[in-house]
Amino acid sequence: MEIERTGRGFPIARFRDLYRSECSIQDSSLANQPAVWVGVDSDFDGGKSARMHLTQDQAAALISLLQRFIDKGTILP
Repeated sequence: MEIERTGRGFPIARFRDLYRSECSIQDSSLANQPAVWVGVDSDFDGGKSARMHLTQDQAAALISLLQRFIDKGTILP
């Protein structure tokens, strides 16, 4: 994934999921703490979707589950 800049100058990486939906991860403009936007920008039918607004702690919790999925093919312990 390449990191680009939004029109407002925030870093963003765009990618497609398994169903070829347009997705992204982007630094947030939130002023009081670091956060990122992650999720589907438009789904495979072209409809708009929603992104999650995650703090560093929330992202860290997801990383452990994602790493388990990478290692084992499941999020189960």
